[in-house]
Amino acid sequence: MSDPRLTPANGRVAATYLQGTVEADQFTEGTAASVAQNVVNLYDAPRGKRERQLLLGTGVVVYEARDGWAFVQSKRDGYVGYVAEGALADPVTPTHRVATPATHAFTTEDFKSPDLMHLPFGAEVVVLDERRKMFETPQGFIPKKHLRPLEQPFQDPATVAQLFFGVPYLWGGNSTLGIDCSGLVQAAYLACSYACDGDSDLQMERLGDALAPDAPLTRGDLIFWDGHVAMMVDDETMIHANAHHMAVAYEGLEQAALRIKAQGDGDILARRRVIQAAT
Repeated sequence: MSDPRLTPANGRVAATYLQGTVEADQFTEGTAASVAQNVVNLYDAPRGKRERQLLLGTGVVVYEARDGWAFVQSKRDGYVGYVAEGALADPVTPTHRVATPATHAFTTEDFKSPDLMHLPFGAEVVVLDERRKMFETPQGFIPKKHLRPLEQPFQDPATVAQLFFGVPYLWGGNSTLGIDCSGLVQAAYLACSYACDGDSDLQMERLGDALAPDAPLTRGDLIFWDGHVAMMVDDETMIHANAHHMAVAYEGLEQAALRIKAQGDGDILARRRVIQAAT
């Protein structure tokens, strides 16, 4: 199995999703920017329906800004949509990501000082200075134990997914404040430096290699239904963000397959493996 990880010099996942020929009245290369708030909704139209979310530090290309709204494309996965223009700032080059379920940025090095921002897992920051117990960042002082250098990715996507256990289900969510099935898988694999789309249908098409229906399953394997995805934590148990539990929960694969079929969502469509199991 070839290694699907993409490791450019800056340690960030990079992927190109725009292919083919597009006809238009005009073209623009856009302007680089970065997400400046902890969690930002990405809408299908200004004040429209949430499609996904972008986290602090995510790089975007702004193609149009009008009436307080910016049409952007995420550099992380190619997703496009509208965000509030005020949620963006000049582009930055993050050095660290939040590697715990959540953390806070404080006014000073003292954890009793006023907190300035809640930061979810995966938010990316620029470390300006290292103090005894905290890093100084533009957002404030963050506990050193809660940050991880971008060049040191996680190695096990299932471990990342398990950090989200109990997080409430949120359609289009991408953070520990709320997340959906494909958002959970994306968070897990991006943290391990694997390029990963934001929607389950594209994940089923592009992520990893197909497994035979009777192939033994292992930790990290993905199970797909129509509009849903789950990740195995062992050969029988999966973890997934789902509307049945309204949370990220563990569930036996056999039990879940029967329940999902009974509720009218069909049989398993695919099983895929991204990481070759150690031998």
